[in-house]
Amino acid sequence: MYILKLILRNSFRHRLRTFLTVLGITIAILAFGLLRTVISAWYAGVEASSASRLVSRNAISLIFPLPISYKEKIRQIEGVKMVSYGNWFGGVYIDEKNFFANYAVEGKTYLELYSEFILPPDQKAAFFRDRKACVVGRKLSAKYGWKPGDSITLKGTIFPGNWDFVLRGIYKGRDQAVDETAFFFHWDYLNETMKKTIPRRADQVGFYMIGVERPNLAAPVSAEIDKTFKNSLAETLTETEKAFQLSFVSMTEAIVIAIQLVSFVVIFIIMAVMANTMAMTARERIGEYAIFKTMGFGVWHITGMIFGESMCITMIGCAIGIILTFPAAKAFGAELSTFFPIFIVEDKTIGLDILASLVIAVVAAIFPAWRAVNIRIADGLRRIG
Repeated sequence: MYILKLILRNSFRHRLRTFLTVLGITIAILAFGLLRTVISAWYAGVEASSASRLVSRNAISLIFPLPISYKEKIRQIEGVKMVSYGNWFGGVYIDEKNFFANYAVEGKTYLELYSEFILPPDQKAAFFRDRKACVVGRKLSAKYGWKPGDSITLKGTIFPGNWDFVLRGIYKGRDQAVDETAFFFHWDYLNETMKKTIPRRADQVGFYMIGVERPNLAAPVSAEIDKTFKNSLAETLTETEKAFQLSFVSMTEAIVIAIQLVSFVVIFIIMAVMANTMAMTARERIGEYAIFKTMGFGVWHITGMIFGESMCITMIGCAIGIILTFPAAKAFGAELSTFFPIFIVEDKTIGLDILASLVIAVVAAIFPAWRAVNIRIADGLRRIG
């Protein structure tokens, strides 16, 4: 108990130095936590993917469509439980800065397949009844102040023109890992309009979403789907939903790697700062350590005091940094919701914060502790005064 009291007093003996060191560690842990949260947000779609869902698209590129006639052929393949389909719409609200994910989908099968989207029964029924109806996520409706019954107009980019919708439902996610910033409407509405305006683009879908009976059937069902349409005018590439999401992440892999490197550089810098603080502390107290030795304190007592002081200062900064990470992440998430619809601090990030802090504390104390335990008593006593 006496040693713990001594460690605590030593930690705050030089209050300004301790304050500045704690502040530096707090900022470093906060920055590290936010950077790791950005990386988690980058992979959020991958982590939220279901193992029992497949995505089938044109083998050449996602921008090339597939015929709607493929739906029944896919449904007949053994192991397929459900088939839905859709198009990336790419519309914007009022102007280009108001961008969010929007799709044209087959409503009933889509909501059944993506059961993580929770929609009240009355709103779901209203959505099914109205051909011009749309459904939006809770976060998106809050951002623009939309409520059921509102008319919403999107400017088409891929499908030109102004498209009018009526908001019939606001969904919420089954858990916090579900994207609540999406906008989707009936594929039939898009298709009927294309038949009138651009007939060659009618009866085509951008992708099929396929539910399989069991996750272990994903590979054989994918192979069978691609085999079915091999040598056709529109060959398919079918993969798990996770692999489909990863294909988008891989396009920005260099950015992800850069963010990871920066996060570790931040830790390395604050490690150097903490090591400098502990080195100064140990140098100032060489005489005290010599006295401790003459009083019978052993190597482990002195080492424990130095490591304990380093741990105390570091973990205080770590705790404050972790606490500040949550409001900071909430603020960043609100600003970056267009790019990162899921921006939450994961338990894994908190674990990495604590692990990084422990590494900083240990590494920063190694040299000062080695110097303190190896100095001769006579040499240490000469420094007193």
